[in-house]
Order: sequence, then structure tokens, then C-alpha cells
Amino acid sequence: MPPRPMTLTRPLVLVGMMGAGKTAIGGAVARKLGVPFLDSDEELVRAANRSIAEIFERDGEAFFRARETEVISRLLDGVPAVLSTGGGAFLSEANRAMIDEKAVSVWLKADLPLLWDRVRHKKTRPLLRTDDPLATLTEIYNARIPVYSLAKLSVEARAEYSIDTMADKVIKTLKDAQLLKDAET
Repeated sequence: MPPRPMTLTRPLVLVGMMGAGKTAIGGAVARKLGVPFLDSDEELVRAANRSIAEIFERDGEAFFRARETEVISRLLDGVPAVLSTGGGAFLSEANRAMIDEKAVSVWLKADLPLLWDRVRHKKTRPLLRTDDPLATLTEIYNARIPVYSLAKLSVEARAEYSIDTMADKVIKTLKDAQLLKDAET
């Protein structure tokens, strides 16, 4: 007998560092649960009609973060879905409070070597456009880990885990926390 379909009782917000897999894993979790997948960065890019790097360059990080909060608030007011946030979104106390009130946060916990392996060749990371991107990533990582640890749940990412395996681990973590219910038939 196949497992009974399960669905979210409230929105799921994936948090963590750039390169942790929030978008890829979030999409896989949403597909497996049959719920919408939303990406706050994609929504912000669509609304601004420019890339995140362009927003940072033209308007600055403070402007970006204010728009990010607006987008996350709007997305959390919809039906239960899986939401991937930008790496810095959870740093905002206002965002954390809003996420705690409306959703459940899951930290995709990846170690620094794994993150560096995933982001070092990407030119789409405005915070890493420095003379020493590894040192910058290390500094960001060390500053953010204590904040990410405030998420309700966490799932450890490993290099050997596929996207599908990570999605299954997130779903198991939600089941264990009783944040999934039987899907209506």
C-alpha cells in the first residue's frame, strides 16, 4: 500500500546560506507535497524588473531588504506553500517574527566547504563580489549561523545528498514535528 499523501498545515519557509539549496530543495519538497513553490528572490526580481545584483547596485542593500520583507509578507498570506527566501531574509528580526507567526521555518544547514563548493563559480552573488570571496563567505557564514539556528527546525545538508534526498529529509522532519496532515481525498 503506497504511503498516504500528506500536505502542509501552514506555509514552510526555507532559510539558510546562499548555496544551501533552498530553491532546488524547496521546489522538490513542493512537488512531493503537491503544493505551490514560491521563491522570494524570484518574486522580487519580477516586481522590480531587474536582477538582485542590479537592485543592490542601484538602490542598495537596505532598499532590497525592505522590498524583500514586503514580498515575503505577501507570499505568506496565501495558501500553504513552500517558500524559499534569500540568504539574508531571516536575519531581519521583523521577518523572523512574521515567519514564526504565519509559517514554520526550516534551516537548511550546510557547512562552509559545501557552500563554497556550490557558490565559488557563480557570478550572481552580489555579496561575494569582493577581492576575497571565500573570506567574505566565511565572515557572512560565521555571522549568520547563530541567527539561522533560531529556525524552528533544521535539516543538515551534505555533499552526497541529492536534491531528492534532501527533500525527503525535510518532509520527514516536518512529519516528525507533526506539521503535515493527511491530504484531503
